[in-house]
Amino acid sequence: MNNSQLSDLYTDYLLCSFSTVSATMMSKMLQNSLSHDQITRFLSKRDFTPIDYWRSIKPIVREIENNDGVLIVDDTIEEKPYTDENEIVCYHFDHTKGFSIKGINIVNFLYYTQNNANDFSLPVAFEIVSKTEKYIDKKTNKEKRKSKITKNEMLRNQLKILILQNHIKCKYILFDIWYSSKENMEFIKVDLKKDFGCAIKNNRTVALSYDDKLKGKFIKISDMNIKAGETHTVYLKGLEIPVILVKQVFTNKDHSTGELYLVSSDIELNYQQLTELYQKRWKIEPYHKSLKQNAALEKSPTKTQRTQSNHIFCSILAFVKLEKLRLTEKLNHFAFKSKIYLYALKSCFSELSAIKEKHDIQLSIQF
Repeated sequence: MNNSQLSDLYTDYLLCSFSTVSATMMSKMLQNSLSHDQITRFLSKRDFTPIDYWRSIKPIVREIENNDGVLIVDDTIEEKPYTDENEIVCYHFDHTKGFSIKGINIVNFLYYTQNNANDFSLPVAFEIVSKTEKYIDKKTNKEKRKSKITKNEMLRNQLKILILQNHIKCKYILFDIWYSSKENMEFIKVDLKKDFGCAIKNNRTVALSYDDKLKGKFIKISDMNIKAGETHTVYLKGLEIPVILVKQVFTNKDHSTGELYLVSSDIELNYQQLTELYQKRWKIEPYHKSLKQNAALEKSPTKTQRTQSNHIFCSILAFVKLEKLRLTEKLNHFAFKSKIYLYALKSCFSELSAIKEKHDIQLSIQF
């Protein structure tokens, strides 16, 4: 059996699983037609590369892409609190929790497009953060790890491959506050000839006109007194190109209000267009959730760096398979998994009933 056939079986197994996945359990599921050793060798023999991934998804990309597509960049952490530490399983700062957690940090590149009545979310690339260097933290005097390359550098390197080498069609590149550096903005607009949309912190400084920029007159965004619905053309400090700036006011689940400042290099956008554009960035959040809960991202007991990386590779391919099934079955990812789970329950119930009948076992509570 070749690697393509093995990967197809393994990704199917990930979609069918509802608990920890393992080579032993997969072998049993296949009634030992595939041995435990064959599955283990599949995951450990060689590294699955970005080229392997691109070859796997390229036909799908060409089928769904269009000039109005967007590329969304964000990262997630696959938590692994009980796994031995290595270069990829280590501590990473989680912005959603406000502290560092142990796990694998993955920078994801999601392509989102709408064709006719259908929309499609396709992960077109990913990069695992590898902290290969050790150093002593001066504040805590403890040994820590760091990567040779920052996540912002990963973003630029990967976008260069996706846009200039793989020629993926897209109009905008979207990202959140953590990637809104002037280097990323300038790279996207000047080098890639694409427009960006992102959130920025309110302490960033801007010039209100080109003359103010030349004179070095910059003010904090928080001091501008921007009203919701207004659009301002400004110059971010350190960025040569103009951007449009808006303030979005929203209501949280606890009924409190929040503010979000958005910018885009497409200065022709109005307030509604920019806020609707940035709303598409949230498509990556359901991707992260489904990857973890429906594609068994966090359910592998793999121990080595290679098998851990290769399992992530296969989990992302399993998501792609699930996304295609969503369109054909007209069910969202969680509904589709529930459908599989129901089939599994019916099969288990039928098997249990047969075993009880065979041994004439009947026991009920007597009232």
